[in-house]
Amino acid sequence: MPPVKRDSSVAVLPTNPAGVTELSRARLPTKHGTFEIVAFLDAKGERLDDIALIRGDVSAPGEVHVRVHSECVTGDVLGSLRCDCGEQLHMAMERLALSDRGVLLYMRQEGRGIGIASKIEAYSLQDKGLDTVQANLHLGFDDDLRRYDLAAGMLHALGVKRLVLHTNNPKKVQGLEDAGIEVMQREPLLVPARDENRFYLETKKKRSGHLIDFDEDEG
Repeated sequence: MPPVKRDSSVAVLPTNPAGVTELSRARLPTKHGTFEIVAFLDAKGERLDDIALIRGDVSAPGEVHVRVHSECVTGDVLGSLRCDCGEQLHMAMERLALSDRGVLLYMRQEGRGIGIASKIEAYSLQDKGLDTVQANLHLGFDDDLRRYDLAAGMLHALGVKRLVLHTNNPKKVQGLEDAGIEVMQREPLLVPARDENRFYLETKKKRSGHLIDFDEDEG
């Protein structure tokens, strides 16, 4: 069956992240520690659904520990075992809660930018034997539609210029650097593989370039 033709513009994010400004912030106690939760406006003055959790004075000079996390309803909220997203989210929150200065950006880019409905379609194709890349391509999308200029705009709005990025994805490093953020160091965020997500993680490593060491991952 040929791939479905789709308009990939549904996943395109605002293209002027330099205009991102802070809207409001509030105290947010969590099981991992107490953060401030921050809301933003885009360059047109419209409210963003993307938010930040911050610890300490992140606008002061020096490096800030940062996690840029893409929304995953199935993993973050429903506890899906098909991916490592929920575990990465809570691992990052634990790390940032222990840091003097840290930021977690929660970006509304479900399913690598294709949205929850299309992600469930992709899941169905994966149940039939396709990997995550093949499923997205079959549905008429690129492998990964996420962009990091909006995340960079949010970091600029918070005063963050130099950071330690907690990720296994080198595209996040490159995306932030392309948008003017100085990534001083990358910290791995490894979750042990299990039967339900091993093929998913192997695909991340082999086809999407994620820096995952399974020996270290399972040690």
